[in-house]
Amino acid sequence: MSIDPTRLEALLSSAADIALVSHFNPDGDAVGSVTAAYHYLKARGKRPRIILPSPYPESMAFLEPDDPRDRIVICEQDPETAHALVARADLIICLDLNRLSRTEYLENDILSARAPKVLVDHHLAAELDRFDLAISTTGVSSTCELLYWTLLALPDIAGDPARIGIRCAESIYVGMMTDTNNFSNSVFPSTFEMASKLIARGVDKDGLQEKVLSCYSVSRTRLLGHMVKDKMRLIPRHQAAYMLLSNREKERYHFKPGDSEGFVNLPLAIDSVQISALFTENADGGYIRVSLRSKSRINVNRLAVRFFFGGGHRNASGGRLYIPLEEVPAYFEKALDAYTDEEKFS
Repeated sequence: MSIDPTRLEALLSSAADIALVSHFNPDGDAVGSVTAAYHYLKARGKRPRIILPSPYPESMAFLEPDDPRDRIVICEQDPETAHALVARADLIICLDLNRLSRTEYLENDILSARAPKVLVDHHLAAELDRFDLAISTTGVSSTCELLYWTLLALPDIAGDPARIGIRCAESIYVGMMTDTNNFSNSVFPSTFEMASKLIARGVDKDGLQEKVLSCYSVSRTRLLGHMVKDKMRLIPRHQAAYMLLSNREKERYHFKPGDSEGFVNLPLAIDSVQISALFTENADGGYIRVSLRSKSRINVNRLAVRFFFGGGHRNASGGRLYIPLEEVPAYFEKALDAYTDEEKFS
């Protein structure tokens, strides 16, 4: 992968206070990319701070900065600090988002900030014109993989993975691992090359997998069983399946951010299912979070863009609905009817 680091290096060299921002409802790739960037910049003597719009999964807590003064700022919990950090930054780096609207409460702050803005992202249809520099491609597994190749191109790393600090390397690996569902989807030859070099660098692959994938509570495991046994519904004519997760069920199973990670992939283990959807009621009931997954021949990005105010990747996308949860099944079936008709003529 060829990346010209000249402009990025100039921006990094001239900045001291650097704001690192990712998207609402951050996943492993979001947390991995911002913490990897933090560890890299901290080692360069910069003053990076991470700002996320909403809480991240507890399974990612071990990636947090060691210095308590640099802990991740959650805008929902501390909006004053979050807005102040963006306003005073010399440089703003947005990672793992293709639209500034995905930063929710921070969008206007970022747009009005005088600092240069950099994007590092691997999603479709990125808003390149809103950034002073955009490092954007869909030809990688994750934003963390793109960040890895970007760091290698910088003069201080100079193509040598051994020069990447171990904490940075761990964050990169975690982001890639989670975004590919542990190498199950969206992997490229470059992904395996990166993973191999990070392991040679000293990343403990098995240890990281245990921390991220084997750390769930009993209540989360019971919720998973409940969702598969009692909530999964099939739509045979569309080779689709879906599940609804309500706030009532979240309360019953002591739900924490990140507990539903991976649920949407479960129906795809069924041979007759090509599309899977998880509809999750937001805590305040203001909207329904939509997660879509598919097998290789189905493009759920088109489905997300057309019907769910979202987008993402061919086989993994997301969005939102602003209707009551009980109306979602009928809406989803109508969306699939229309989507199927549109695909016939695309």
